[in-house]
Amino acid sequence: MTNLLLVRHGETIWHAENRYAGVSDVPLTARGHAQAGRLASWAASTHLSVVWTSTLRRAQLTAKPCAEAANVPLVIDPRLRELDFGGGEGLTRAEMRGRFPDALDAFGSDPVAHHLPGGENPVVAAQRFTDCLYDITSRHPHGRVLVVAHGTVIRLALCHLLGVRLGEYRRVFPVVDNCAVSEIRLCHETFSLLTFNAQITPGPGSLTSQTSLPGVAC
Repeated sequence: MTNLLLVRHGETIWHAENRYAGVSDVPLTARGHAQAGRLASWAASTHLSVVWTSTLRRAQLTAKPCAEAANVPLVIDPRLRELDFGGGEGLTRAEMRGRFPDALDAFGSDPVAHHLPGGENPVVAAQRFTDCLYDITSRHPHGRVLVVAHGTVIRLALCHLLGVRLGEYRRVFPVVDNCAVSEIRLCHETFSLLTFNAQITPGPGSLTSQTSLPGVAC
């Protein structure tokens, strides 16, 4: 049984303008670094076995302080990277509306069946991300692992594991906040969602849960 703490990276410079950041390697803001610092303080007291993160800089800048604070290894894996938004990379929705309005409407109706032009197939992204999670559990079968990744692939993976149609990911999980924690448990083929989008609060190992679920016993 492995507990995985899924965390979206800290705020980036594109957040202020609500630009789509998939595989674009954008840095954190000062606020994002502060969020990473709070996450690291929490990580130091949560008995981690290891920290895993994606190859993108915003995730690594969030993950590295956590690994250092917890005194555990940092593992970088490309399967944890964000969905590639193709023609939508770096654009706001208003800019997309000006460039490909019909494709944006289709994306709004089903973001998986009609993903953004030139972007990665979300089905493939969900599979590579969950494959990585299962690899983590095989390497740390009784561990507590912090996984620093990205908002869209986290939501896709949760839908995949829960058996929810992937095209519903934006409705079922409308937001993943920066440096919020979603805790899941993987035990062989059994999956439990224990907490979703919990906020870090002052105090050792403290979380304020926005959505707390009972999970399934292994």
